[in-house]
Amino acid sequence: MADNSISISLCMIVRNEEDTIARCLDSVKGIPDEIVIIDTGSTDRTKEIVSKYTDRIFDFAWIDDFAAARNFAFSNATMDYILWLDADDVLAASDREQFLRLKKTLDSHLDIVNMPYLLSFDQFGKVTYSLRRNRLVKRSKNFRWIGAVHEYLEVYGPVLNSDICVTHKDMGKDDSDRNLKIYEKRLSKGEAFSPRDLYYYANELSDHQLNERAIEFYQKFLKTGQGWVEDVLATCGKLADCFQRLGEKDKELEYILKSFEYASPRAEFCCRLGHYFLRAGQYEQGVFWYKFATQLEKPIDSWGPKIEACWTWLPHLQLCVCYDRLGKHELAYEHNEIARKYRPEDTQVLYNKNYLEGVLGLGSADKKEIDNE
Repeated sequence: MADNSISISLCMIVRNEEDTIARCLDSVKGIPDEIVIIDTGSTDRTKEIVSKYTDRIFDFAWIDDFAAARNFAFSNATMDYILWLDADDVLAASDREQFLRLKKTLDSHLDIVNMPYLLSFDQFGKVTYSLRRNRLVKRSKNFRWIGAVHEYLEVYGPVLNSDICVTHKDMGKDDSDRNLKIYEKRLSKGEAFSPRDLYYYANELSDHQLNERAIEFYQKFLKTGQGWVEDVLATCGKLADCFQRLGEKDKELEYILKSFEYASPRAEFCCRLGHYFLRAGQYEQGVFWYKFATQLEKPIDSWGPKIEACWTWLPHLQLCVCYDRLGKHELAYEHNEIARKYRPEDTQVLYNKNYLEGVLGLGSADKKEIDNE
């Protein structure tokens, strides 16, 4: 049988990645037919390590523009398709095997393959935060990266929504001010920000606890009326966070509710409302919103960020708290047991189980009040 495998160029931009680059390249062994590395100014052993995997290493003078660097990487690819990764990304063994099968079976009419990007995990190894990214694209389409910071790949054409996952494994490198400084340099030059720039600059401000300034730019972003719906929804949540940190409860509630203007209720926002009312001691309202979260259907192939806990165990655990505060211990126990199916080793869930069995006369237990807040 003829081998119909596609050929793949792996394109990466790197700088001082000696701690992660070998792990990344080892995890994709057998997938790329060539590896193109763009070094933007490493002063460590990155290039020495990379040279064991490829001789296609190019220098690129850093100009505070991630899209420019990625486009340069893509311009040096020579295979049918281009795969891009960052140095702190890896493929788990099972995802690598799936990718190798995809390489042999991918319909050449497809221009794009997107994949889940797993960004964080709980102590039990379960995914807590993920989104989708376009990862594998046909080279002949000459797709371009756009955006100096938080760049995105502009694509069009036939697409495959794959379940092959890329896993982010952050080593905690301290470059936390880099993106903020790039945005502020652009602002100081009088550059007009696109809606996307406004959103991501506000994110940087929020991450640095510059709440008032973050609020200003999130609100500017919303006023454009041009943002991607997932970014608009995220902005509502981030504005709520900023106002919560500032102690402005009415504004916090306003922006949680504002999310419903843009899309059907998401479990993340229902849980936000539940927690808002739980903190306020309004347990019946808390029950309503947490219960509503449990009744929603989880979106399939959603591109937006997903907080897995809100679609699984968290609302049940918090329903346990609300019902306990209301004296409805049977219902509290019922929802804690549902949470336990998702989190059988969670110490808080096990504590609740022990406590409620005591209250209900199901066994000896500590009679202390549950507190999951």
